[in-house]
Amino acid sequence: MRFEFFIASRLKLRQDTKRHSPSLNVALVGIVLAILIMILSIFIVLGFKQEITSKINSLDSHLKIMNAAIGIDDNYSVVDAREVEVALKKEPTLKSHIKNVSLIGDKPVILKTDEDFKGLQFKGVDKNFDFSFLKSHLVKGRVPNITNSDNTQEIIISQAIANQLHLDVNNKIFTYFIDEKVKVRNCKIVGIFNTDFDTFDKSYIVGNIALLQSVNNWQPHMGNYVGVNIDDVNHVERFSYQLYGALGTYSVGNEKTSTVYNVTNTRQNNISFFTWLGMLDMNVVIILVLMVIVSSFTLVSALLMIVLERIKMIGLLKALGASNSSIRNIFIYLTQKLIFKSIVIGNAAGIGLALAQKYFHIVKLDPDAYYMNYVPININIPALVLLNVGIIIISYITLVGPSHIVSSIKPTSTMRFE
Repeated sequence: MRFEFFIASRLKLRQDTKRHSPSLNVALVGIVLAILIMILSIFIVLGFKQEITSKINSLDSHLKIMNAAIGIDDNYSVVDAREVEVALKKEPTLKSHIKNVSLIGDKPVILKTDEDFKGLQFKGVDKNFDFSFLKSHLVKGRVPNITNSDNTQEIIISQAIANQLHLDVNNKIFTYFIDEKVKVRNCKIVGIFNTDFDTFDKSYIVGNIALLQSVNNWQPHMGNYVGVNIDDVNHVERFSYQLYGALGTYSVGNEKTSTVYNVTNTRQNNISFFTWLGMLDMNVVIILVLMVIVSSFTLVSALLMIVLERIKMIGLLKALGASNSSIRNIFIYLTQKLIFKSIVIGNAAGIGLALAQKYFHIVKLDPDAYYMNYVPININIPALVLLNVGIIIISYITLVGPSHIVSSIKPTSTMRFE
């Protein structure tokens, strides 16, 4: 065992009493609060990113296969699900990562009641569509029975739309599709959902794509795009390029089709949300930097207090031949005791508060502003470990400079110090 560590391990932060001095108590509380704030900041931002990303990936297809002529009109922007299926079969590596493939159609629609009306987007889906997310956010009712080809008028709407138009489950409502001429369908509301994601809730109703196919005079295999969900959204960009290449190869080598396909992914289709999530990282960095600065000043003050309380010990060690560097290390190790105590308390408090918020949703949010009704928490152990290691390293570096005050203390002057 090194001499410095041996001496420091047997010293207490306080010489004469069991309690810390008021200055050391303030330092302890300050460091604990800084660690607590850093831990909660990381957990909250990671929670926001996880929840928002999960909602985007659940409400929007991971990959969208569209006609490159999209935007001209509904007749030119359609895709043939059969052609996409054939192209996917030629990519066995990609196919092994696909969870489901669904034919989807979008079309503007107006919902009209006797008292009010609202313009929305009708999202028509086929039997392969994954309804698991919407099922988990149903307020009442059920999802449409897409497999029932005899009844294509079933739809689900959001709680926000239901409140605005005063609608409920089992109500029937006229839906107006505006094309070259207005086409009306009498739809039945079978479910009401609330995802707290107002970009979707206030803009979409979901129903059977067969209804859109009848409105647009499409064949059963036609839609606006084919949605593909994969098993690992972290590699969505790589899969989109791979799928684009497979479709391009199919189109070039097939004389029966003149369709040029385009493939987009959730990050491209929701760039504003992912840009916002990226900005949250900068907020965390700013908070961490500020807390490190505050903690550093607090540590320096604590070190100076510990040194002043042991002036005589410093003089005695120097008289016995201890070098300045050895004495500096003793006080750095001694101050590190305060750091470790603060880390233990700060981590216990931070993890405890995070768990309470994670499971009991104590702190609420406005869903119109934050896309969820409570502060989300993601307890990430690797991030927590890295934070604590960083705190220990930065605290040691912070103490190296101020510890040189020991060099200015002379043994002869310490004998007269009271």
